[in-house]
Amino acid sequence: IYVKPLLKLAEDCEVKGLVHITGGGFWENIPRILPDETAVEIDKTTWARPKVFDLLQDLGNVEEHEMLRTFNCGIGMIAMVPGDQAKAALASLKASGETAALIGKVTARDGEGEQVTIHG
Repeated sequence: IYVKPLLKLAEDCEVKGLVHITGGGFWENIPRILPDETAVEIDKTTWARPKVFDLLQDLGNVEEHEMLRTFNCGIGMIAMVPGDQAKAALASLKASGETAALIGKVTARDGEGEQVTIHG
């Protein structure tokens, strides 16, 4: 469902990586495309989490870490672009009819530390 917007994004920006947030969620899918020496910091306050995920979490008594491993929590796809192209990437995706947000950044990894940090 993202093919046309992502092809347009690739024309407009230098896409370094794409992550489909499906089974495995944020914790397992993001590291699959990262070089070992890099990490990602994500801020959960940067997007509107659909209420259905709050309902699932409450009714199922599911911990937040498990929610982010099992469900996309409103983020279906992550496109990684150079920081100086983030605004252009957002504009491209929005022009294609997508709801897009800057949700995080790629950083240097601290030794053997986690590759994905989520806060907010």
